[in-house]
Amino acid sequence: MVPARTTTGLALAAVLLLAGCSSSDEASSDNAPSTSASGDALTGGLTVFAAASLQPAFDELTAMFANDHPGVKVDPVTYDGSSTLATQLVGGGNADVFASADEKNMTTVVDAKLVAGDPTVFTTNTLAIVVAPGNPKKITSLADLATVASDGGAVVVCAAEVPCGAASKQVLDTAGVTLKPSSQEQNVTAVLTKVESGEADAGLVYKTDVLRAGDSVQGVEFAEAAKVVNQYPIAVLGDDTRASGHDEATAQAFVDLVLSDEGRKVLERKGFAAP
Repeated sequence: MVPARTTTGLALAAVLLLAGCSSSDEASSDNAPSTSASGDALTGGLTVFAAASLQPAFDELTAMFANDHPGVKVDPVTYDGSSTLATQLVGGGNADVFASADEKNMTTVVDAKLVAGDPTVFTTNTLAIVVAPGNPKKITSLADLATVASDGGAVVVCAAEVPCGAASKQVLDTAGVTLKPSSQEQNVTAVLTKVESGEADAGLVYKTDVLRAGDSVQGVEFAEAAKVVNQYPIAVLGDDTRASGHDEATAQAFVDLVLSDEGRKVLERKGFAAP
């Protein structure tokens, strides 16, 4: 039988030991880094200007960002041809992030000293011929596309100043094909829409646009497409372009998401390729 005095001493020691552990745990907890989501620290707003072809991917990425950072008001992304967006920014438009479908239009914004830091190429894209389901005109090449146009068919492309238009001209030149389109659109979405609606027989769009259209159109790949690859850069914009209440940290957090493994997976699901 253990003496009462010894039992009391053991109990007291146990209490002191537990108190010490509790104190130590509290100190460790106080010194440990916070595990709360980084979004809790971000506030203000986020405005993104992005090339029209990025819409499927950036709609998903901005929704993810808004969910992760509830303190940030995420505006609907402004999508258009990269040249149009660059012109708006140089003309005084407000945005925090610019994602272009080519490096030329990003350079326009950089040269205007509207970018904070250096742009980063985050994905790539190539062209495809888009036709109606079943390919009623039996188009299998750029030469076939030109023949349809010359025979009175409606073939649409992007305007030359738009990245998809510059790429279209380059692939046609590479193939030695002269194409007379029925119209030249200011962004790739407009080309896709005309083929989807039946207003055009065929057009040149990005492979990602064919994918996002689903069964409403059909894509035709051609060999020359692999020789013309669009590089997509993204950049945080500087103080002169940000609206009141918007800050660089929030913009950088969105760019970080786009460049992350998670962002890459979203882009790949939408048909974009690694840079």
